[in-house]
Amino acid sequence: MTDTTTTAAVTAADGLQQAVTQAPVSGTDIAAGTVNSVASAATDIAPAGHDLTSAFIVDGTLNVLIAFSVVTWALILIKGIQHLRISLHNRNYSKKFWGASDFQTASELKEIKGPAARVAEAGFTTLREADGGTTTHDLEHTGDRQELLDRRLRQQMQKERGALESGLAILATIGSISPFVGLFGTVWGIMGALTNISKSGSASLEVVAGPIGEALVATAVGIAVAVPAVIAYNFFIRRNKVIWAFLDDFSIDFVHLALKTSFLINRASPLYGASQRNNQHGNKRSVTKANINDLEAEGAQI
Repeated sequence: MTDTTTTAAVTAADGLQQAVTQAPVSGTDIAAGTVNSVASAATDIAPAGHDLTSAFIVDGTLNVLIAFSVVTWALILIKGIQHLRISLHNRNYSKKFWGASDFQTASELKEIKGPAARVAEAGFTTLREADGGTTTHDLEHTGDRQELLDRRLRQQMQKERGALESGLAILATIGSISPFVGLFGTVWGIMGALTNISKSGSASLEVVAGPIGEALVATAVGIAVAVPAVIAYNFFIRRNKVIWAFLDDFSIDFVHLALKTSFLINRASPLYGASQRNNQHGNKRSVTKANINDLEAEGAQI
């Protein structure tokens, strides 16, 4: 009897302990489930924000590359037209300059277009100023006529060189940085694609190929923008060297021709000077005849 009572008491105590133990565990499970639900919701929100940022950055990168492409082709068109006009003007002026009868006649050419014509006009203007004594006495005008002519020609050639090289720095910059800009968009796009893959929980080819392929488009666009810019830059640099060599040779020949005339250029044209001298001689002859007639009239009166 005593053993039966003891056994029942032990059994009741074990049941009570089991009930007390199960109660906190249930509360813990509820709290853990609530935390997991909040974390899951936060996880669902975070990739969505990351996807939005990734798409915005990739789209922005593509827009920047498109703007680079527009600038590149605009500069190619502008510089191409500029070089065509320069080649035409230099060829025409060189033909007229070397076809002139003498240095004085060449100084009276009126078509001042193109780098060669502007360099020659700067030289002729310098010689006219030195011949007329209109130069001021300062450091810029110190030296003899040859030194002054060399300085003016060199200054004008530097101006022409600056005009020829305008815009080439932009082409060089676009050709250098466009691949890296495209690579930046690709890396960021692949990061977003991997985030989406981890979220979906699948690494099949259908899931991986699409997002990563779209991200690689930025690199392809960057290379497509850089190639024309680099080709155009190298082409125009070569053309500038050809034009610069032509102007250098032309300036040397100009100085040699000026040396043969002792660096003297008349201000008035030969035709105008001859007509003016003829008029002066005609006036002198008319005055002389008038004086002779007056003397004859006075002699007749005497």
